[in-house]
Amino acid sequence: MGNSASPRVRALFEAVLVTFLWSSSYIFTKFGLTDIPPLTLVGLRYLIASLVLVPIALSRGEHHRITGDAWWKLAVLGFLGYTVAQGLQCVGLSYLPAVTVTLILNFTPLIVMILNLLFTGEYPNRDQIAGMMLVLVGAVLFFSDKLGGYTLTGVLITFISGLGWAGYMVAGKILFKEKRVSPLGNTAFAMGFGTAILSVSAYLVEGLNRIPVSGWVIIVWLGVVNTAVAFFLWNHALETLDAFELSILQNTMLIQITILSMIFLGERLAPVKYLYMWLVFIGVFVVQTRGGDRN
Repeated sequence: MGNSASPRVRALFEAVLVTFLWSSSYIFTKFGLTDIPPLTLVGLRYLIASLVLVPIALSRGEHHRITGDAWWKLAVLGFLGYTVAQGLQCVGLSYLPAVTVTLILNFTPLIVMILNLLFTGEYPNRDQIAGMMLVLVGAVLFFSDKLGGYTLTGVLITFISGLGWAGYMVAGKILFKEKRVSPLGNTAFAMGFGTAILSVSAYLVEGLNRIPVSGWVIIVWLGVVNTAVAFFLWNHALETLDAFELSILQNTMLIQITILSMIFLGERLAPVKYLYMWLVFIGVFVVQTRGGDRN
């Protein structure tokens, strides 16, 4: 039992670490957007990450393992997960507060569940569905008094970003099941494809921009740590865990972002908010611990 549980425990640990890194990305991105246009920021971030990952993947011969239609599947993954999901998420942050963007993306597990049912025939069991509902209720209650700054454009852009990310998660899991690509190859080459489209789009829409030193520090950190390292760990976890389970775990970012905002921005938390936090944590716990029994 210990041997079978160990890979799952490691994968959960990796995923939790990644959610923390990505939660901090919202704070860094908000600071970066004061001096850098959104598509330029996200384009440079992923360009740096690709320049780190692709040479490593090539040096390890990952490209020799990928044959036939696996290449175009990686291209589709790159478009969904990086061009659409990450690019539009950053654009959404330029229209909406980080809390609002995160809450909209908190409903991504619903889309993952639907896509899983359509393309893999898999769906969560009753306990996991109950856990998901608990997470969503806790999240909505937690942020119900902080939501604001709505614009229809921002909401639509963020929603499409969530659709792209759900597609990336499900398609990535299917590719792993086919055992035709490793987490490193998936991350490096899919990111490379998505980044190429993203970078060209950023140049065509926003042109070349002067970026201050502080902006470059944010971009490099986001590119190397919060993107290259984080996405590799996320895909490594996806190789073991279900896409639905991971998408639910990602919803803890709502709480993490708020805690980081309290630490760095001095915000205070009302006592009742701790109850809502527990609803989210309990829901996530139920989804992760009841994943062995599929209906």
